[in-house]
Amino acid sequence: MSGVSLTDQQIRVYMNERKSGKTQCQAAAKANLSERSGRRIDKGEIVLGQKKERHWRTRPDPLDKLWKSVICPLLEETPSLTPITVHEHLSDNYPDDYQARASIS
Repeated sequence: MSGVSLTDQQIRVYMNERKSGKTQCQAAAKANLSERSGRRIDKGEIVLGQKKERHWRTRPDPLDKLWKSVICPLLEETPSLTPITVHEHLSDNYPDDYQARASIS
């Protein structure tokens, strides 16, 4: 399973099987992972909760183009503004980019 991340559940199953006396091959089969991954777990190269942090954006920032020029000065001028008020300001002044909130009836 090259390129597929192991889940914490798979690692737990593998470790429990090893503790109960199963071989690497048996424990790996039970946890649905490769023997190589089992060896890496045994060596401590893979541990529970080990996830790589994402360093890229998954979508464009909708506030990026107005953040420094509009939003920051607005918040510096009036720090007590709520996010809803900032959104209303953006929807009033930039209706093509930011839609007004839908009213609840």
